[in-house]
Amino acid sequence: MKKLLALIFAATFAIGIASTSNAQSSGSTKVVYHIDDAETQGLKGLRNIRNHLDVSPQTTIIVVTHANGVDLLMDGGKDKKNGVEYAPLVGALKSRGVKFEVCEITLKNRNLKKDQFIMDADFTPSGVVRVADLQYKDGFAYIKP
Repeated sequence: MKKLLALIFAATFAIGIASTSNAQSSGSTKVVYHIDDAETQGLKGLRNIRNHLDVSPQTTIIVVTHANGVDLLMDGGKDKKNGVEYAPLVGALKSRGVKFEVCEITLKNRNLKKDQFIMDADFTPSGVVRVADLQYKDGFAYIKP
């Protein structure tokens, strides 16, 4: 009986190790960065994403903005503390495969137009729904800088 239990334990352990190894090697990590306030999260978030890609370049990253976070992607948007423009930083990350999305509900609530945003911005009907769907349906990890 002890031999049978030991055999079952060993087989279960081996299957567990193989499953973990397979899950880690299949595909790249997927991450959603959630930005709802460009003033406090803008530069920090862009720096986090750059560092993330420097260490793990195969990562799929989508940045979802809503509320005051959409200011990150507005044409002429700058960090209020030091005047650094966001667009060149966003463009550099876009060239590395990062996708940037703006919430259309925020556009409506703030009376903004799509042409007020940089060319690197895409649009999503609801930023909050998009974040939830990416996490639950698509298995993205969640980061809020």
